[in-house]
Amino acid sequence: MENSSIAKDSGAKKGSVFKFILAGLVLGLILKFFVIDILHVSGASMEPTINSGDLVPVNKLCYGLVKPFGDSLLFKWGKVKQGDVIIYMYDNNLVVKRCAAAENTPLEYSSDSGYNLIVGDKQYPLSPAQFSVMQDIKAVPQGMVLAIGDNAEVSIDSRNYGFVSEENVLGRVFSK
Repeated sequence: MENSSIAKDSGAKKGSVFKFILAGLVLGLILKFFVIDILHVSGASMEPTINSGDLVPVNKLCYGLVKPFGDSLLFKWGKVKQGDVIIYMYDNNLVVKRCAAAENTPLEYSSDSGYNLIVGDKQYPLSPAQFSVMQDIKAVPQGMVLAIGDNAEVSIDSRNYGFVSEENVLGRVFSK
């Protein structure tokens, strides 16, 4: 009789271990989809801040609640600020860029020595095609951000495909 009670106890222990493992997996998935993620960066557009091959932690709760497997927010509560290193979806890829200008930020242009976009005290190079498309835009539109890679010479960013909706900003990279 004593042997059968030992078997029941070990079965109960196996069941509770399984429950802890299952709870850990569920918690891990919730954290990954909604709270924090670690992303592998490929490409030179954010060098020297973030190098190709780096792993970067992303705060997915800073601007709102992200739709699982989506490219936008379910609920929004935070605003993207100039200088934030953000992630968003573009052309079915997660992209990491710096917010060069948030909504309503004035934009200026120069064609003195090449084409340039001027945001505050920073200048970003523009190709002739980018300049011709952007030169009449005097400020970042409401609800949008201007996202540019730190390595602006090689970055494909808002200068190429336009402003990014704040609704599509899925998180902010920690400490970059």
